[in-house]
Amino acid sequence: MMTGRYPRLSAEQLVRKLEAPQGKVSMVLDTDTFNEIDDQFAVIYTLLSPEKIELQALYAAPFYNELSSGPQDGMEKSYEEIKRILKLMKREEIPVYRGSKGYMQAADQFVESDAASNLVERAMAATPDEPLYVVAIGAITNVASAIVMNPAIIDRIVVIWLGGHALEWPDTREFNLAQDVYASRTVLDCGVPLVLIPCMGVASNLRTTLSEVRDYVRPVGAIGAYLYDTYEKSRDDHFAYSRVIWDIAVIAWLVDPERVPSHLLQSPVLSDDYRWSLDASRHLIRYVRYIDRDAVFHDLFTKLANADR
Repeated sequence: MMTGRYPRLSAEQLVRKLEAPQGKVSMVLDTDTFNEIDDQFAVIYTLLSPEKIELQALYAAPFYNELSSGPQDGMEKSYEEIKRILKLMKREEIPVYRGSKGYMQAADQFVESDAASNLVERAMAATPDEPLYVVAIGAITNVASAIVMNPAIIDRIVVIWLGGHALEWPDTREFNLAQDVYASRTVLDCGVPLVLIPCMGVASNLRTTLSEVRDYVRPVGAIGAYLYDTYEKSRDDHFAYSRVIWDIAVIAWLVDPERVPSHLLQSPVLSDDYRWSLDASRHLIRYVRYIDRDAVFHDLFTKLANADR
């Protein structure tokens, strides 16, 4: 559990901050963009949704799998991928910041980075009534580090995180969450307003196919060709195969929360063996329980088509 060094928001404050925003929001996006092919879709979906989102900055998150030699390498590759996408979208004016070179080593030990420092600066410029929305689609090291650096930002941000699996899933050993368990626990325990979107059991509904991407994404200019090429290269055999585009879930909640139904519950406890448990004494978060797959992809494909006109 977190200590008393973090500001404690009342249940009434949390309920108010966790309501779906009615108007346009200021947002930063924290993304391990080179890790998978879904981050690219999420970045582009964000840029194509100016009616709801004012994107202030992008942060490169660390990751470590077969596509990187370590967390720092993953972060650097993600940084370059973000820059590549912004160039294709002709949005190079949006600032991009390098994130953590490694993961948190203890709950109270932040990892210094340009991303975490910038998040603190932008959050402190926001207000409790008009918070900065912090959308995270990777290991949540940068965000947790910013909270540990300056806990006062808890009252000035709302975090939306794709992390863990559904509460009823046998375990929650999910890539984003499991990479940095200290950062994950920090965000779950510190009392920050949090919208949690699970992977398996919820975002796993966001599947599409090569033929669908060929028909509705590839024709829409350079960015469509880029997304199609990325999708096609992700697998040798696409016969009877669909792929999850997990990360667009977080953007979908901001664009139209009715497509992404949710409810309030107590923030779950993360065990050492990566399982969820519930404690009625803990603070409230918003938990997404379902995603209307067709409505979300309809919105994304429509926005892509309109962007090419």
